Amino acid sequence: MKPSGIFRPLVPLYAAGVALKNRFYDFGWLRPRRLAWPVVSVGNLSVGGTGKTPFLCALASVLQQRGWSVDVLSRGYGRRGKQTEAVDPEGSAQRYGDEPLLLARRGLAVFVGRRRYDAGVLAEACRDASRMTSRSLHLLDDGFQHRKLARAVDIVLLERRDLADDLLPAGRLREPLTALRRADICVLHEEDHDLAAQAMAAMQTQDTARVWLQRRVTSIEIKDANAPETRLQRAVAFCGIGNAAQFFSSLRQAGILLVAEVAFGDHHVYSDYDVDALVERAKACHADGFVTTEKDGMRLEGELRETLEAFAPLHIAQLAVTLVESERCLAYMETLLHSRLGVR
Repeated sequence: MKPSGIFRPLVPLYAAGVALKNRFYDFGWLRPRRLAWPVVSVGNLSVGGTGKTPFLCALASVLQQRGWSVDVLSRGYGRRGKQTEAVDPEGSAQRYGDEPLLLARRGLAVFVGRRRYDAGVLAEACRDASRMTSRSLHLLDDGFQHRKLARAVDIVLLERRDLADDLLPAGRLREPLTALRRADICVLHEEDHDLAAQAMAAMQTQDTARVWLQRRVTSIEIKDANAPETRLQRAVAFCGIGNAAQFFSSLRQAGILLVAEVAFGDHHVYSDYDVDALVERAKACHADGFVTTEKDGMRLEGELRETLEAFAPLHIAQLAVTLVESERCLAYMETLLHSRLGVR
């Protein structure tokens, strides 16, 4: 029996709780709160690891190119700060959360709050009046299950492993596949295009415009300013994200020899002990560098980063996402916004 098997008797209880919550919203017994600007939610069915952050960056970029004024609303998972506030790109992951900070450093206006409605109210109050137009909208980070906030469009990222996984606490799924009936758009990895028919069946649609494909490319950014030509030959790869195996695989596909792979828990808060252990691992493996994700880089600053780089350069792997047929995808989403809200 799999280790998760011991939790399987609890799955029906969890499923009943999820179904009850959704029924309250579906029948109008609970009503979501509505912001002045439309909300486009980006979420998934599982806990972590589907690449919502790079997809949000890509979506925001193409929206801005089409004349939309965009901001991001986030809970700021794992942050120590409790207030509702705008994210300062020069701030810390401890205050804002690693994902909001990454998005802010990519040039997006990001607002965090335990109640994302409050974050939206703050965003609308903070935006310069000259930038407030009928083409202003919020992107709601990790919002599919956050039904307290009304949204105009629901986008769900789906991975192959989601189709065979169990509900929490035995597996990773927060909702069953049937929850895709609430989704307007389902996004698959380009290499998973063969899953389109299953996704459409779960969404109960035959409209192919509702299934998007995203293309992912991993590149390595050299972070050693003193040796910009340094090539990473023997790397210790480490990360604290939802899908470490996928990260390590992408590095190998990029031609990097991984002499050690170290996986921490999602949103792991690094300590001196962790960094010292990574250095010892690198020494034992005769590594010439470290490589980690952008999100982990947000959590590895100051003395922790200095300790690593005192032994070998720290390289950051950047995951870039592009929408396949982005013009077609965005035209469909704008059609939804116009039909539901009168947005032009």
